[in-house]
Amino acid sequence: MKRFIVTFNWSRGSRKWRQLLVTGRTFVMLSISSMAFFVAIGIGDMIHQRTAASPGSTMKGVAANVSGTLFTDMLKMEVAAYTPEHEGERALAPKQVGRFLLRLVTDVNPNEPRSLLARELPGISSDEPFLIRSGSGNETAIGPEDHPPIPGSAGSESSGMNGMTPGTDSSGEHSGENPSRSSHESAVGDNEGQPGAAGQEGAQPGDGGHQAAPPNRASQTDEPVVFIYHSHNRESWFPVIGSDGDDPTSAKQNITLVGQRLADKLMELGLGAETSKTDYPTEIKNYKWALSYKYSRKTVEEALAARTKLKFIFDIHRDSQKRKYTTTTIGGKSYAQVYFIIGQENPNWRKNEKLATDIHKALEAEYPGISRGVWGKTSKDGNGEYNQSLSPGSVLIEIGGVDNTLEESYRTADALAKVIADLYWGDAEQAAAPRES
Repeated sequence: MKRFIVTFNWSRGSRKWRQLLVTGRTFVMLSISSMAFFVAIGIGDMIHQRTAASPGSTMKGVAANVSGTLFTDMLKMEVAAYTPEHEGERALAPKQVGRFLLRLVTDVNPNEPRSLLARELPGISSDEPFLIRSGSGNETAIGPEDHPPIPGSAGSESSGMNGMTPGTDSSGEHSGENPSRSSHESAVGDNEGQPGAAGQEGAQPGDGGHQAAPPNRASQTDEPVVFIYHSHNRESWFPVIGSDGDDPTSAKQNITLVGQRLADKLMELGLGAETSKTDYPTEIKNYKWALSYKYSRKTVEEALAARTKLKFIFDIHRDSQKRKYTTTTIGGKSYAQVYFIIGQENPNWRKNEKLATDIHKALEAEYPGISRGVWGKTSKDGNGEYNQSLSPGSVLIEIGGVDNTLEESYRTADALAKVIADLYWGDAEQAAAPRES
C-alpha cells in the first residue's frame, strides 16, 4: 500500500515537472521571439537610414481621412432628389463612422496595420517629417524649424510694396527681365564693410580657418554650373541685426550675403556660379510669405532656361533653431551647422537626396560635426516640394540658425564650396577618364 502511494506521488510530481518544463520552454520561446522582433526593428531602422525609404503617401489634414462616399451620403441627406450612380456600403453606417472617428482621434487606420507602429518606427508614418541621413552634428535628431516673419517686420507680408514695382508686371509676377543677378555684378558692393566678407579667413579642415589656395585646374567652367537663390531672402540673425528685436529678418543684412559668399568661393575653385538676390517682399505685388516657393520657382525656371549647363541649384536658408542646435567647433573655430532638406512631394526626390547625401558625407569626412544630416519633409510640415522637381541637382540647404554670426556662416559657406567643387571636379575627371576596353 505504501509503495503504491509513493509511486502515485512520484507520478504527480513528474507531471508537475513536465508542466513546468513546458511552461519554461514557452517562456524562453516567447523571450527569444520578442528579442528577435526588436532586433529586426533595429535592423530595419538601419536599413531605412541607408536606403532612404520614402513615406508612402501624404496625409493632408482631416479631409484626407474622409472618403468620397461619406461626402456622397452627406449630400443625399441635404438633397432628396440626389441619387448616386453607384450604391454600396453606406459611408455613414456605424462601422464606417467608427473607423473615421478612430482614425481622427488616434491616427490609427484600422484598414492599415502599419499605422499601429507609425509612431514607433521612423519613416513608416505616411506624413511625418523624418531624418533620412543622420549627421554627427545632430546626435539628438532635432529637426529644422521654419518660422514666418512677425507681421509688420522687415520680412512680413505687410512690408511688401502695394503698388507696381520695377521688375513686376500687372499680375505681380516677375517681368521679362531675369531677376537673378550674377555674382560678378554684386560681389564687391554687397560684401563691402560686412564682417567676414570675401577675402577674410576661409575654412579649411584642421588649419584654423585659413583661406583656401586656388585649385590646380586647367581652367574654370565655361558657363555657370551653380545657381544660388533664396526663397526666404530676408532671413537674418540676432547677432547681426541686434538681439533686442523679436524677428530675425532684415532687408539688407540677410542670408543673401551667405549665398554670395558661397558663389564667390565656388568661382575661386573654378566653378561658374550665379546668385539671385531678388527681394520678393518688394518685387512681388501683394507679397505673401506662405507663397515664397511659388515666387522662387519662377526664379529657378528662368535660370534653367537661361543657363543650360546648370548642375547644382541651391536654395540657401538659415534655420530658426537656437544656437545649441546649429553650431559646432572645428579646429578651435565655431561653424554654423548645415541641414539638407529634401521634399518628399517631389516624385523623383531620391535623385535630389543622392546629391544631398554626397555633399553630407563629404562634409562629414572633412568637417566632422558640421552636418546635421538630411531631413525629409512633406506638405504637412512645410512646402513639401521646394522646387526640387525642376532639377535632380536641386537641394535646400539650411546654414546655421537665428543665433549664429555672419562669420560662422561664412566659414560654413567656404567649407560647402570646397566640398561641392571637389564633387564636381571629381565627377568631371571620372567622366573624362578613358574607359578600358
